[in-house]
Amino acid sequence: MDERLDYSGMTVNERLYAAGLLDQWDRAAKSGDRKTMIELLTKVQLVESDAAWTADTILANPAKYGF
Repeated sequence: MDERLDYSGMTVNERLYAAGLLDQWDRAAKSGDRKTMIELLTKVQLVESDAAWTADTILANPAKYGF
């Protein structure tokens, strides 16, 4: 993962893919691992509050997001 990557304009999935974290993200989401989901999202430059909101939204209805 390259912390210097410019993630502006990228979707969350694009950020995770570019950082090489998409597989880890999928595993965390499928297992309901909120802590890891938030950690991964902050690695791709989401602020913690946005990362928590994203994780909570997905975990509230995982089937809607393919998990």
